[in-house]
Amino acid sequence: MDHKKNQPGREKARHPSLRPVSKPDDAADGGISRREFLGVAAASILLTHAEQQSPRRESGNGIPYRTLGRSGEKVSLIGLGGYHLGNQADPQESIRIIRAGLDEGVNFLDNCWDYNGGESEIRMGNALRDGYRQKAFLMSKIDGRTKAAAASQINESLRRLQTDRIDLLQFHEVIRDTDPDHIFSEGGGMEAVLEAQRAGKVRFIGFTGHKSPDIHLKMLATASKHGFKFDAVQMPLNVMDAHFNSFEKKVLPVLLKNDIGVLGMKPMGDHIILESKAATPVECLHYAMNLPTSVVITGCDSLPILQQALQAARSFQPMNSSQVAALLAKTAKAAEGGQFELYKTSHRFDGTYANPQWLG
Repeated sequence: MDHKKNQPGREKARHPSLRPVSKPDDAADGGISRREFLGVAAASILLTHAEQQSPRRESGNGIPYRTLGRSGEKVSLIGLGGYHLGNQADPQESIRIIRAGLDEGVNFLDNCWDYNGGESEIRMGNALRDGYRQKAFLMSKIDGRTKAAAASQINESLRRLQTDRIDLLQFHEVIRDTDPDHIFSEGGGMEAVLEAQRAGKVRFIGFTGHKSPDIHLKMLATASKHGFKFDAVQMPLNVMDAHFNSFEKKVLPVLLKNDIGVLGMKPMGDHIILESKAATPVECLHYAMNLPTSVVITGCDSLPILQQALQAARSFQPMNSSQVAALLAKTAKAAEGGQFELYKTSHRFDGTYANPQWLG
């Protein structure tokens, strides 16, 4: 049964999308070692150059495509965020936005079992009728940490999305130090996801989080300890993150070394970064695109905002180190203390904190 549409702990975004843990010992399978967890300040620039030199495929509409890690899947540089689609007052307008994006060359669709009480998935499922499912690389997320909760949420998402498979299923909001152990425990959510994958309901597996890069690193290390490697990882990558408790500096090098797909989210900090006046929407999008991201997921709750995202993708040109440095210099002061990254420094964006029953 769908839960209430108005979610405590989630603020309605206008538009354009803990506790530190100790560093584990050297981990097996994939070579994720203690040294890699430390990150290097200059890593993102070096890795960006490597990505820029790799071949790209473009759609007929000029949207760049990149490869999603070792999966080999080609995904559009821009992805449509599912939360904002459920915020649109008119469900039919949400469908028009999704279909317009797919028609224009976007193929990556983001969603989650808990977005807007399930309304985001319902609208996307309706949009994917009439042959549109074949155009989409469909991603959704679950909150369940137990096998029973995860299995139930997977099946509910499939029903709402009107599909027999989810291309990428991710554990949502890995924001607590305890989440990795719960997910990988006996009777934990990973058991349900792997069963769904074997049944053909799920193709690839990933996780998301916005709280702390150290928790992301613990999730990767816990997976490695259990002989598992994720296909993709989603995290905030933006002009503010680079300065404060940075996923870019700590987590990104580990993902690239292990050929794990990089999903950048919150390029504008769910619009809050724009309030700093330190960067424009297009600058925010281009910064995230300039990183070795497989896709940059952005919220589009209107056709004009979708067109802005499409134009940003089509006009993107790799930035050199001087351009990156100039943009980071503009945002450095505003980024101090994380006041424009409330998803890191508050519970405002933590849906599972306000609704712990979703975890199972």
